[in-house]
Amino acid sequence: MSTVRRIVTGHDATGKSVFLSVGEPPQFHGRPPGPTVFYELWNTAQAPSQITAAEAHEPNDRLPLRLPPDAGGTIIRILDLHPGHSQALVPRADGRHPGMHRTRTIDYGIMLEGSLWLMLDDSEVLCQPGDVVIQRGTVHAWENRSDKVARIAFVLIDAEFDPALAAQIGDDLIHTTLVQRPSHDES
Repeated sequence: MSTVRRIVTGHDATGKSVFLSVGEPPQFHGRPPGPTVFYELWNTAQAPSQITAAEAHEPNDRLPLRLPPDAGGTIIRILDLHPGHSQALVPRADGRHPGMHRTRTIDYGIMLEGSLWLMLDDSEVLCQPGDVVIQRGTVHAWENRSDKVARIAFVLIDAEFDPALAAQIGDDLIHTTLVQRPSHDES
């Protein structure tokens, strides 16, 4: 699997375009590498965002790692999902797939490598490199049923549910990451 690099541009004191950083993306989520690896690349706290010459602080310093962006914000991240990654998730009390979740976002999921199954309430579809998923606040889960790591890039944009739809679906939102079973080292 190829290395993920983050290349950030900005401006110098004269307004000239410059590279501010080139290298590995910071990962301030405190989650050990395992069946799912989050590469947090960038986020904004609002839209439109203010463009400054350089950021006053690292925009990914959001502890703990949260799936959705801040209210009015955006996130871009890459996920590596290892084969059988969903087996590391804590089972749900309602018996649904342990990865089922919903965020109040519009998400663009771009398959980069490998393959993933996208599961909804009553159906699923196989996603392969080049596929782009437009995820519109629906309950969903991802599952890697292959023998290779799958990589997918996500752009998450804060959104609001139409009041009529919100009344139908209730407040079944996730605000943090999915709960994982303790590893053998933690138990």
